[in-house]
Amino acid sequence: MIRAVLSFSAASLLLVGAVPAAAKDDAPIPEQLKMMLDAAMATGNEAEVATLVKYSRIAAPDSIDLVREITNKWVAERAAKRTRELQESSFFALVKGRAELGGYASSGNSDNLGATGVLDLSREGFRWRHKLRLQLDYQKANGVTSREYYLAAYEPNYKVDDRLYIYGSTQFESDRFVGFYSRYSASTGAGYSAIKRPGLTLDLELGPAFRQTDYTDDTQESSVAARGSVDFDWRLTSALTLRQDASAYVAAQANSTLSSTTALDAKLLGPLSAQFSYAVRYESRPPEGSVTTDSTTRASLVYTF
Repeated sequence: MIRAVLSFSAASLLLVGAVPAAAKDDAPIPEQLKMMLDAAMATGNEAEVATLVKYSRIAAPDSIDLVREITNKWVAERAAKRTRELQESSFFALVKGRAELGGYASSGNSDNLGATGVLDLSREGFRWRHKLRLQLDYQKANGVTSREYYLAAYEPNYKVDDRLYIYGSTQFESDRFVGFYSRYSASTGAGYSAIKRPGLTLDLELGPAFRQTDYTDDTQESSVAARGSVDFDWRLTSALTLRQDASAYVAAQANSTLSSTTALDAKLLGPLSAQFSYAVRYESRPPEGSVTTDSTTRASLVYTF
């Protein structure tokens, strides 16, 4: 509602001369603008507050210093409250999660329809952030299993400051239809939140990694690689979010893996949303008889808690 009346209200203030002709330092905030500002702060929406401050430069230029003083104090108090919550809350009180259940269509090493389940858990503490991901893709047609993929990944982050952090990463994968029974990966390095604002985030990670793979042809490969990842989330509207996750394990003398997942979340009702995603995985040196690229298209229901 605030956003809907914002432009009209700002224009009205300009047209009717709602700003009193007083000295800039003493000018009060026009009543209509003050009501909208109070309402935005009451909802806790920082994006709405920032928009109102922007319009205040035009609608009430003599009051802009007072507007900034009030909003800066509000932001500081919210940050202090959030810090206290992160420091004092119990471990499980800060755990959040997403459970995904749906179907998929795949092409590449397997062409079929199947089911997928994903569980994402995260905990955002004052200095530490923890992320856990479990995934299962399974398909059986006419009594024969045609896809069987397992993933378990855990990543702890130590936050150096508001943007920079040190990460650790361990991961287990199994996908015999791509050509390996098990693949263990471990990595550590630096992460940076390049974009961090309401509705838009971009996290980048880079560091060395070690991988060990047991292939279906009874061979084994151990390699040192470079690992990089991109995590991009963009809330297009209050009900629509675009997610782009990509990662790469690049080895000079061994198999390299590139993966990318693009997902669109559409909010349905309460904690329920629908998700449509497209994932691509590239293996530079797959075992004989396997292709280099797998793609998976999914349609899922997601429950957020």
